[in-house]
Formats: sequence, C-alpha cells, structure tokens
Amino acid sequence: MLEMRRETLLNAGIALLLLAVPLVAWAIDETYYITVASRVAILALAGVGLNLALGFGGMVSFGHAAFFGLGGYAAGVLSHHAFEGSAFMNWPLVIDGSDSTLTLWFAALLLSGVVAAIIGAISLRTTGVYFIMITLAFAQMIYYLAISLPTYNGEDGLPLYLRSNLPGLDLSNDLTFFFVCYALLLLAIFLSVRIVGSRFGAALECARQNENRLSTIGIAPYPVKLTAFVLSAMITGLAGALFVELNGFVSPSILSWHLSGEIMIFVILGGVGRFYGPIVGAALFIVLETVIGGYTERWQLFLGVILLGVVLFARGGVVGLLAGKARHD
Repeated sequence: MLEMRRETLLNAGIALLLLAVPLVAWAIDETYYITVASRVAILALAGVGLNLALGFGGMVSFGHAAFFGLGGYAAGVLSHHAFEGSAFMNWPLVIDGSDSTLTLWFAALLLSGVVAAIIGAISLRTTGVYFIMITLAFAQMIYYLAISLPTYNGEDGLPLYLRSNLPGLDLSNDLTFFFVCYALLLLAIFLSVRIVGSRFGAALECARQNENRLSTIGIAPYPVKLTAFVLSAMITGLAGALFVELNGFVSPSILSWHLSGEIMIFVILGGVGRFYGPIVGAALFIVLETVIGGYTERWQLFLGVILLGVVLFARGGVVGLLAGKARHD
C-alpha cells in the first residue's frame, strides 16, 4: 500500500513537472523548450500505446513505428489533398479548416486501428521471437511502401500546408498545441488505467501470465490480446498524427524500425507496465538527445549505458526504482 501511494505521488509529480516546463519557457520567452515539451508529450503518448501491448499484454511488438507512421501519413496525405483540392482515391475531400484536426485525428485512429487488426490477426497466432519478427516484417513492408509512392514524394517526404485547428483553439500557437498534446497524453493514461483495472484488463493480465489458465475459465486469449493490440496501435497512431503536426512534415523515417526501437526504449527506461513510465522514458531520451547531443553526435553511447543500467539494476525502470515494486496505481 505504501509503495502504491508513493508511485501515485510520483506520477503526480511527473505530470506536474511536464506541465511546468513549457509554462516556465513561455514566461521567459524561450519557445524552443515549449516545442521540446510537446515532443516529449507526443513520444510519451506513443509509449503509452506500446505499454498497453507490451507492459500489460506481454506482446513484444517491434513494429509499432508502422502505426506511428500510418497515423502521420493519414494526417499528412489528407492534409495534402485538402490543400490542393484534389481527390484521394477518387474521393473528393472537403475538410473545414475550423475542425480539420478532428478529421485528421479520426483518420489516423481509423487507419492505424484497421491495419493493426490485420497485422495482429496474423502475428498473434505466433509467440516469442516469431511474434517480434512478424511485427517487424510488417512494419518494414509499410516503410518500403511509403518510399515507393512517388505521388507523395517517396523518400523525400511530404510537407503539410493545411492549417490545423480545433473549435475555439489555434494550434499554430506553440503553448496551445502543447496543452492539447498534454491533455491527450493524460487521457490515454487514464484510459489505460481504466482498461487495466477492468475485467478486460484482468483477462489481458491473465493472458500475459498464462494463456492456458485463461482458456480453462472459458475466455479465449486470442480476441483479448487482439483487442489490446488494436487499442495500443490506435493510441500510437494518434501520436504519429500529432508528431507530423508538430514538425509540419511527414516522411518514411517515421516508419523506420529505428523508431520502433526508440518507442520501446521509452517504455523500458520509464518502467514496463508503469502508467507514467513512458513520460519519464521519453523525457530522458529527449534530454540526452538535446543536451548531450549538442556536444557530441555519440550521445547514444550515454543512452546505451543508462539503458544497460536500467535493465541490469532497475527492472522496474526509473519509476520502479523511485516508487518501489508496485506496478499499478
């Protein structure tokens, strides 16, 4: 009980610290750090998605960059066609500028969810290293598909021209955009907490630990894990759409297996199965890249040392090291 209370307080501190950074940056007129905080929130959102599959479902997916990239391409391609007034697959697009973001988000969620259902339906018939390799193979197939599409500039990528807005909000403002990303991150964490704490979450946990035991009580593990996999992909796909909005550009690099590895690093650094772990992992990654990367291109060496230390001496990640052994709120 004490460890759970300690983790709850730690989680609140993590959330408040992420919120404080851009507010301080805005107060001292350092807008660059607002963008950095937005990037942390977006990548942490992708980590929350993977954590649902990996941390709570035991599905070691090495292909989540596919869903991140599909979400980004859904937003980028629709924005491209809407700006040019051209048809997408012979469907004329009419996107109202006042709510364009909601349309792009819905497209990102839908595309990543549908593709995840297809990939999961095949991949989840395997286990262990076979599951890892199949998810990686699908991700690479989608990566090379994006490169081979001359309509969207192939490997060169596609700039976004459509100005995104929410009703009453101007997302071109850096601080407003951060607040939106932050709110979506907290919403995703809240949904993860509700899912894990539900009967479905109990079945998912049981499937992670022992599928045969779950089958003996009359619950098939396959649909439970597939549902969690699809939900995980949709969260990650939404993060991809936000990432493209932040950068104003989409390219096949966000589909690369390197990004799958980075998202997994966020989860491992923060703590597998820790609700707020991806925030810590993403923040630590970005800080190392920004600070140490300013002095040397070999900043990944320091990241590797920290990751090795976490794996060897802090199996619960940074959050587990600070909060104790309890995994959930």
